[in-house]
Amino acid sequence: MKRKVGLLSVAALVTLLIVYLAETRNGYFDSKVYYGAIQYWYRGDGGMVYDWLRPGTPYGFTYPPFAGLVMAPMALLPFGAVVVIAVVATVLTTALLTWWFTKDLIRRKQWTVWFAYGIAVCLALSFEPIRETITFGQVNTLLLTLVAGDLLFGLSRNKKWGGVGIGLATAIKLTPGIFIVYLLVTRRWRAAATAAATAAGATLLAAAIFPNESREFWTSALWDTNRVGVLSYLSNQSERGFLARLPIPQIESKVWIVLVLATLAFWAWRVAKAPDDIMGGLALTGIVGCLISPVTWIHHCVWLLPAIVRCVETNRRALGISAYLVMTSRVTWLWEKRPRPPLELIGSNLYVWFSLALLIWTPIGTRRSTEVHEEDKILT
Repeated sequence: MKRKVGLLSVAALVTLLIVYLAETRNGYFDSKVYYGAIQYWYRGDGGMVYDWLRPGTPYGFTYPPFAGLVMAPMALLPFGAVVVIAVVATVLTTALLTWWFTKDLIRRKQWTVWFAYGIAVCLALSFEPIRETITFGQVNTLLLTLVAGDLLFGLSRNKKWGGVGIGLATAIKLTPGIFIVYLLVTRRWRAAATAAATAAGATLLAAAIFPNESREFWTSALWDTNRVGVLSYLSNQSERGFLARLPIPQIESKVWIVLVLATLAFWAWRVAKAPDDIMGGLALTGIVGCLISPVTWIHHCVWLLPAIVRCVETNRRALGISAYLVMTSRVTWLWEKRPRPPLELIGSNLYVWFSLALLIWTPIGTRRSTEVHEEDKILT
């Protein structure tokens, strides 16, 4: 007992140190952008949220107006309170997601629950995309919680509200909309309609309250990639970022479209073959969303966590552990600035390569993953 308490205490201290070092680099940059834009919007001289740019940068508010409505309390709170709320929310949602993803594995292995779960939470918080989410002040784990809760507790139990979480996440940030496509591919028509209606309803509500901002977002801000940064920046670990780092500017966009279509086709083929494996569907859809998005910063890759857990608990343990270790090590940042080490094509795109490997080899609907699913149902 004492040994386990000691080990868990050491793990917690190491995790705190890792997160602190990340904070010294990132300084809640994204929260500062959100806060500045919301303050300008609600407390300024009538300007739109998309007019504001952080001084000295091209970065501004990039989310739909509904997200601005959700973030409205920032107009009344001091920035310190916003940071505290964001950090606490990310840590709590990470702890909740960790429990959802690992509880059956912990029980199946008959590990001491409090110890194994505590170690799992430390590992999750140390995972680079999650610690970057904390220290940038991002919303990634909040969106993942909405989507994962919807799938694992709404869809899997045939609840009438299944799809609402996905719809809300899509209205806040468009990329979770890939899960509506997942619902369609797996023929969950009612849930797909619920998700689409929820997203549309939230979007129309924001449009009714903020018609000018809605017009600006859908006709201009959405298409302005300069607002989110340079596509070729190393942190952009999507297929578009991979191509932007290659010397093919003349054909880059055309190649990207082909890659996106091929990736979507392969993903749809895999999830359609196993529509009842919801955890597998969550894992693969999270991966494909990261791959096909024009911009997938490293902190967006929290969506890869379900696939890593699925690999660790099945017969792809080596892939899951390797993906976790490489994505936590920051080794890809060695290729950020010149002079760069050799093998730049590999090193600067490690998240892309592992995302593709996870998309191809994460078990879904296989005999082993089915056995795990059946054992989980018995245990619960």
